[in-house]
Amino acid sequence: MANVVAASGRMRHGDAGDGGTERGMELRVLRYFLAAAEEGSVTGGAELLRISQPTMSRQLQQLERELGVTLFERGQRSITLTPEGMLLRDRARALVELADKTISDVSNRSAGELDGEIAICCGELRGVDWIAERMAVFRARHPRVRFALFSATADVMQERLEQGLSDVAVMGGAIDAERFGFLNLPQADRWGVMMRDDDPLSGLDGITPDDLGGREVLMQYRPQVRGMLDNWFGGVRDEITVSGTYNLPLNAAIAVRHGLGVALCIDVGQVGEGLRFVPLTPHLDVPSVVVWKRNRTLNPSAAAFVEFLRSGGSI
Repeated sequence: MANVVAASGRMRHGDAGDGGTERGMELRVLRYFLAAAEEGSVTGGAELLRISQPTMSRQLQQLERELGVTLFERGQRSITLTPEGMLLRDRARALVELADKTISDVSNRSAGELDGEIAICCGELRGVDWIAERMAVFRARHPRVRFALFSATADVMQERLEQGLSDVAVMGGAIDAERFGFLNLPQADRWGVMMRDDDPLSGLDGITPDDLGGREVLMQYRPQVRGMLDNWFGGVRDEITVSGTYNLPLNAAIAVRHGLGVALCIDVGQVGEGLRFVPLTPHLDVPSVVVWKRNRTLNPSAAAFVEFLRSGGSI
């Protein structure tokens, strides 16, 4: 796949048949752009990709001319992305990742031994233990298969499944059964409070809404989750102060350790030295599911892995 694919294999501007000009962004140039953006300098990007600095500079200048925008603000020793550059960076990452995955999936389709990569995105959930056990068994049976793990929130995971960037996801909560196939996992995720060991609530066996009245609390940023937690609080909701929001529990743990408040989160197992997790009471449990996109042709290894999971994933 030499070029970034649009409708016909190249990104087009105008129409060659009516006097317009055709412009194409090659994957190679997008890789140059991403390397420079991530390194913060053209020289650093060139060194990362082991090409000459003049070659990279020339290609990036040509890219800017083709797009008709400035992608970088150039300083003496570093570069900074413009708003247009930040937009291209985000799109280019997805394009390059999808192109690489497509090449891998197509090149590894064969009737022989399973080969290639299975892309799995996961939340920080107990269900990751379940699928990791089965990943190990599956790879022992098919040693040419490898797994690519990506940690993300539920919204990002669904986007990656829709875009074809991930084959399977492990997430919690309700699933749109018309868009996604899914498998309910045997272990639900339990919500509770993460706090420091020296917190007055750390000696309790369960945390009630009244226990959190007047406290500063870190909340999950997703509106759907916030609504669920607001229902659990009931009339006490107005008595707490939201000191911040988070997307993944390990980020919340750092904030709790530094005294930003207690965090409402799921039980992720070991929370780290100096912290304790206490479940909510009444209990608030959310089922975990393994999810894949319906009506999408998976590569043979990913398809076999999904069937392995659906059959029970015997270990």
